[in-house]
Amino acid sequence: MQTEQNPEDLLTPEEFHARASTGKRLANYIIDFVFFYVLALGFGVVLALAAPTTAELFTNGSPGFGLLDRVVSLLLYALYMSAVEAIFKGKSLGKLITKTRAINADGSQISGGKAFERGFSRAVPFCVFSALGTPCNPWQDKWTNTMVVDDKD
Repeated sequence: MQTEQNPEDLLTPEEFHARASTGKRLANYIIDFVFFYVLALGFGVVLALAAPTTAELFTNGSPGFGLLDRVVSLLLYALYMSAVEAIFKGKSLGKLITKTRAINADGSQISGGKAFERGFSRAVPFCVFSALGTPCNPWQDKWTNTMVVDDKD
């Protein structure tokens, strides 16, 4: 005897949730990236005012400092994005503005650990270029089995 299946049971999470467009993902990246650097600049100004001798360490023009600066910035951005997505349950400032959210591939809410996996996946060089294409499926989504979808709330 055959039982009837509920049509909703046949939908995959991608069919149930509309993936965010490449344009929205790009907007998320730009908004989050600019906001991160505004925060970093603000922190730098406060640091320079509070401890001018410490701030001089960061303006060092020695060879290799530029590379170190870039690596530290990349790791701090990853940590920032991890913390924001963990605290705000898959949202960041960019996602809030574009009305999108990061979720697990099965449609469930991401955990704090999953947010940290997503954040540090972004620290891989050239990860940003993996988001090009339609559908937008960058490495931080592939490697962590997550996706960014239009938020229904």
